[in-house]
Amino acid sequence: MAEEIFKAKLVDDRVIISDVGNAKQLFDNGWYGDLLESRLELALVEAMLLMERGKIEIAKTKKKKMSNKEFYDHCLNIDPRFHVRYVVYKDLRERGLPVRTGFKFGCDFRVYERGIMPIKKGPKAPHEHTKWIVFCVSEDYNCSFQELSRAVRLAHNIRANMLWAVIDNENDVTYYSVTYISP
Repeated sequence: MAEEIFKAKLVDDRVIISDVGNAKQLFDNGWYGDLLESRLELALVEAMLLMERGKIEIAKTKKKKMSNKEFYDHCLNIDPRFHVRYVVYKDLRERGLPVRTGFKFGCDFRVYERGIMPIKKGPKAPHEHTKWIVFCVSEDYNCSFQELSRAVRLAHNIRANMLWAVIDNENDVTYYSVTYISP
């Protein structure tokens, strides 16, 4: 039996799957996107990965779907840091980790332990909270001590570990853990 390919449409900086009944599979099985009453909303990095894996088709118009390159170029126009974020997102997903965007937390991604479904409502056990917050940078990025300090403080305040994901020119990712130590 052929695997279902979900039809999606691009709306600014989000990709929408309107058939929420079927799209719930993507959410439940891979924890992709934000499941709303009438739709599943995917972040650009989520949509790019699902498109590469042949799970979704993104409509440019009613009759024409976007190619991977067209969608990738669109994402770069919206977000100049898209490439760096996407490389890290894909690497984390390939490692089997649940990943969520972290924009409202002031980071690129929130990452959870394997096997955790952190969408759960109500109180959570300590192991169900964000384990890492991830900041994505290229290897030629210049970081001030103030910026690094803010990132570490943010992670410490939400009881998570801070990872600095550095992407080299070959698109390999190296993760550095930076922690807060109280003297």
